[in-house]
Order: sequence, then C-alpha cells, then structure tokens
Amino acid sequence: MQLIDLHVHSTASDGTLTPTEVTKLALQCGLTAYALTDHDTVDGVAEAMQAAENTSLTVIPGAEFSSPYEGKEIHILGLYLNPHCPELLSALRQVREIRNRRNEELLALFQADGFPIKYEDLIHGNEHTVITRAHFANVLLEKKLIKDRKEAFSKYLSPGCPGYVERQFLTPKGCIEAIKNAGGAAVLAHPTLYDLDMTQVETLCKELISFALDGIECRYSTYTPAQTKAVEKIASTLGLFPSGGSDFHGENKPDIRLGKGMGNLQIPYTYWEDLRTRCR
Repeated sequence: MQLIDLHVHSTASDGTLTPTEVTKLALQCGLTAYALTDHDTVDGVAEAMQAAENTSLTVIPGAEFSSPYEGKEIHILGLYLNPHCPELLSALRQVREIRNRRNEELLALFQADGFPIKYEDLIHGNEHTVITRAHFANVLLEKKLIKDRKEAFSKYLSPGCPGYVERQFLTPKGCIEAIKNAGGAAVLAHPTLYDLDMTQVETLCKELISFALDGIECRYSTYTPAQTKAVEKIASTLGLFPSGGSDFHGENKPDIRLGKGMGNLQIPYTYWEDLRTRCR
C-alpha cells in the first residue's frame, strides 16, 4: 500500500524539523506523499518541494487555519494550495498580524511577571517562523522555569491561566474561502479534539459544508478505533472525503512519528487521489 501523511508541521511554524529535514525523513519513512500544513503560513513549502525534486516523493503544499466555533478553536487544513495566490497570501498576512499582536501581549504578560523571556528566545534565529504557544512552552522549558511542556499549558498558556491571551481568528467561512481561492481542498482537522460529541461534530460539519468543506480527518494519531469508526461514519453520511494525518511536529510532539502517528497510523494514497478531485 502506498502511504501518505496529510498533516505535517515544520520549523515554518511550530515543528522542530526544517522543511528539508521533514522531506528527507518522509523519504526515509517510505511515504509516497506528504502535505506540509504549517500554521497560518506557506513559507516552508518552496523549500520542502525543492528538497523533494528528483525523488519519488510528492510534497503537497498546504496550511492549517484556526477559526472560532461556539467558543472553541477549530482547525481547517488547506491542501494543494497555490502558495503564490494573492488572496491566500493576503488572508495569511492578516492572520499573521493577529498572531503577532497576541504574541506581543503574551510576551509582555510573562515579562511583567518576572519571566526572563525575550522575543529572540522565541524565534531561535528563524525570524520568519510563525510563533505559537508551543514556542513559549519550549522557552519556558529551556530556561528551566517548568518541569515539562505540559506544565506550560496547564499552568500558563491555556484559557483561564495567567499567561493566556484570547486570540482573534478568521471565520470558518473566511478560512475555507481562502483555501478555495488558492485552488485547494478544505479538510476539518482532528474533530475529536474540540470537546464535542459526535452529534455536535456532525452539526459542525454541516455548517462547514455550507461554506464548501471537502473532507474530514478520519485517521489521526490520537484516535481510538471507536473514534475512527465514528468519524468515518460522519464522512460517509455527509458525503465528505476522508483524510488522514499524523500532526507531526518533531520533538514538540515526541510520541508522534511522521506517517505512523503513535505507531499504527496508515493513511492510503487513495485518500489524496479522492481529495485532489476537489482542487482546481
């Protein structure tokens, strides 16, 4: 079976491997294709695709968008995006500006509380990276201010904690429009992570379908067999194409392996063949 991975991160956002390193690892893992889906950016796509030239591997240009839904944050993947699309780049610049303002507020909160964190610590020499809460967690750990990354989120970076700043988002409709403008397929990522039951996930999907959602992540690193079956049923009922991805982040999610998740993940190439029919 030809295996793929349609949800992968690099140092262009909150992964720990460069796009080139991710591509080399995908080749070592025997993948046929993978989608680089960094948060709110396509900046790593050109490097990843260049690293895959003259190899058996296909790099699918993508991005992961965040959006609000009933007080929660949901994620929508854009797959096979035109990384030069002006409408897409404009939407990503808007999102980047929103992130930057939030990160400035977060940094100010930590500094006001006496934490010795500087902007230079967050970017680690990569001034183009999209800074996320994971970057703050890593710096707190590096400076030995916490015992592990989980503590960063449970104590500081989650809603209700002293180091949390609420973020503004593009609407779900806006995210999907940006994806469609760039010729891509729109996929709801990891629906089990939103603290919704399956009836609520189905309701969410129906709303997103009205904006032209194409697929849903039916295979994912942390799904139980029962969750996989339930999400596949929603896909079948609503006519959504199945997708699948590890959500690989390198050492930022050390239990998750590229293409294999926690060891048993298998995403067939047919998933991408079907989703590609929705791309322009």
